[in-house]
Amino acid sequence: MWSDLLSLGGLFLVAFGAATILPFQSEIVFVALQLRGDIAIELIILFASVGNILGSGLNYALGRVLERFHGRRWFPVSDAQLERAREWYLKWGVWTLLFSWAPLGDALTIVAGVMRTNVWLFFLLVSIAKTIRYIVVAMITAAAF
Repeated sequence: MWSDLLSLGGLFLVAFGAATILPFQSEIVFVALQLRGDIAIELIILFASVGNILGSGLNYALGRVLERFHGRRWFPVSDAQLERAREWYLKWGVWTLLFSWAPLGDALTIVAGVMRTNVWLFFLLVSIAKTIRYIVVAMITAAAF
């Protein structure tokens, strides 16, 4: 039981990190736990999804805070890049958060913070995207093994 909780806690942390700008890959841990076969897949999906969603929430918060420092020499994004991101987000809108599971999804969640997207809508769309991704990973793993 304790080993299961430690495993799920580790998955949560890796999934959290994978949703941030850190170079983590949660799918490897997810699939390993699924293939182990002694933890309910629903728990694996839950812990991975919640960790990944909360990691995206950190990105959102960073986006809201970092914009305050716009214009400083050390700011990581140029004026032109920030303006392009704003135009792109205004064109495609909040629905792009349904792609927050994709490789560039971290950037989308940061831009959502910069653009001050409604936090409830942000978490709703990100939750849908992230949870569906882990369900699909579980289905592919079950079919392949």
